[in-house]
Amino acid sequence: MWTVIYIAPTARIAENITKRLTEEGFMVQARPVSLSKQQFEILVPSGELEEVQEALNSILHS
Repeated sequence: MWTVIYIAPTARIAENITKRLTEEGFMVQARPVSLSKQQFEILVPSGELEEVQEALNSILHS
């Protein structure tokens, strides 16, 4: 099961986060929240949630 860990405000930020998490070895998906907004959900398998949250925090604060 996939879990949303972050909602990115732009496609560029979503691509950057997806790329960095993939480089860390995680399976990651990104999908648009809706057609009218440019926000994107970043999803990961629920079994990797804790590990991904730690990696995401370091990405967001770097």
